Amino acid sequence: MTRPPLRIATRKSQLALWQAEHVAALLRAAHPGIEVELVPMSTKGDQILDRSLAAIGGKGLFIKELEVAMQDGDADIAVHSMKDVPAELPDGFLIGAVLERADPHDALLTTRYRGFDDLPAGARIGTSSLRRQAQLLAARPDLRIEGLRGNVNTRLKRLDDGQLDAIVLACAGLVRLGWEARITARLEPSVSLPAVGQGVIGIECRSDDAPTLQLLAALEHAGTRREISAERAFSGRLGGSCQSPIAAFATQAGDVLTLDGLVAEPDGSRLLRDQVTGPASDPQTLGFALAERLLAAGAGALLERLRAD
Repeated sequence: MTRPPLRIATRKSQLALWQAEHVAALLRAAHPGIEVELVPMSTKGDQILDRSLAAIGGKGLFIKELEVAMQDGDADIAVHSMKDVPAELPDGFLIGAVLERADPHDALLTTRYRGFDDLPAGARIGTSSLRRQAQLLAARPDLRIEGLRGNVNTRLKRLDDGQLDAIVLACAGLVRLGWEARITARLEPSVSLPAVGQGVIGIECRSDDAPTLQLLAALEHAGTRREISAERAFSGRLGGSCQSPIAAFATQAGDVLTLDGLVAEPDGSRLLRDQVTGPASDPQTLGFALAERLLAAGAGALLERLRAD
């Protein structure tokens, strides 16, 4: 019996459509003869652009409508940037596959300066990420942070029109869209530790959809899964969300996984940062262990206060 087309729920942004088309191409290559269709959708996170994500409920707003489409049988899978996916998924859903991680770094874009250290005192930097804001201000308290929402073209226009001296975006998205040449400098993790799951494309599906899970298995990258499992365990234990300046970045060398984690005051006045290493075979335990160390250092009270605010 011929399988019906596999339907991919996706946001309508240029980057989201690129990622969905990329997954569709990988599925067609892995399973010759399979039909794959895109189901573009507009999410609440895409519609509300005049307020920060933290103010309207966090990055989960980018995926809720896609999950409803899968729940209602209008789509089989959804393709996400894993940095937009909350640590806890709703009951009945899971990340069926993750692709190999792309460049995880944050990118500084500027038309007038050579890099981060060359920005003048009081330079205006665009970002709506509290994680980036906190780290940039910790390194350079003189900087002026301005909110930056909308698609990549909209953000670049504010830079090119001279409204901002620099903006910070994810390297992976710029590379995928063919805009790598716009990157002035890649920010080292010592300056801007990446978001949990940054650079990773994940594919969500219903946990009871065995045929789809079998198809997705061909796309799974085991090393990337271990890295983001550690990062997501760390964030989940802390109760991390878009409202919380939390960062985590795992790297693997042989059988050893190293996880860096950070919790910060949004104004950069306080950074709690630590690192753990352990067996790559048990990434979640590593993530929990790092979270406990930062909680013991005061992260719990900091995050509780931010949630109350």
